[in-house]
Amino acid sequence: MNGAYASLTDQVAVVTGGAGVLGLAMSKGLASAGVKVALLGRTREKLDQAAAEITATGGEALAVTANVLVENELRQAHETILRTWGRLDILINCAGGNRSGATIMPEQTIFDLSVADFDQVMALNSKGSLLPTIVFGETMKKTGRGSIINISSMSAQQPLTRVFGYSAAKASIDNMTRWLAVEMAQKFGAGIRVNAIAPGFFVGEQNRKLLLQDDGQLTARGQTIVDHTPMARFGKPEELCGVVN
Repeated sequence: MNGAYASLTDQVAVVTGGAGVLGLAMSKGLASAGVKVALLGRTREKLDQAAAEITATGGEALAVTANVLVENELRQAHETILRTWGRLDILINCAGGNRSGATIMPEQTIFDLSVADFDQVMALNSKGSLLPTIVFGETMKKTGRGSIINISSMSAQQPLTRVFGYSAAKASIDNMTRWLAVEMAQKFGAGIRVNAIAPGFFVGEQNRKLLLQDDGQLTARGQTIVDHTPMARFGKPEELCGVVN
């Protein structure tokens, strides 16, 4: 970062999905750089545990319960964060995910798609990034500075077999990110930046069975992915920290 963002010390970040694998890894990375991190999610127990992991290593973290699809809950979270720390500089829209009904397995076709699950995947990933941007972006609009980071996926640019709903949802993230980057810069100044990170394959609870067998060995799909990955392995969550910071 440059200019006003040369130092991250004492800046405040909100990470939606902050107790998840990727969200927590990025939160820890920010905290290690001196950022005060508000972890936002639906499950209080997981949020408290994640915040404790950060504070145990000398970081500063706040657990805030809110559903990214409920605007009123987001606004209450926004007030809590401002009341606690008095500022907001960074928003990482990490909440997202997939559903089995929006995934087309080898023995299925598009006609087996669950439209209800597809709708939920689109809402969680797309609307679940838009609503926090609208709510937390209000503070950035007033101060004229801030960084919004959306989480896209390589599947947005190279649609993958099976994960139809997820690929479509992440493609919408790419489009929204470009649109918002122009909107913020033209109407509120170049001090507000909107970018997206498009990770490759990371093993998480939602895709573990697609990539790994019960004994930890690669599935056929996992092997194909690794064979086409230059580093011949899946990504590690902490490797996203350099991009975020």
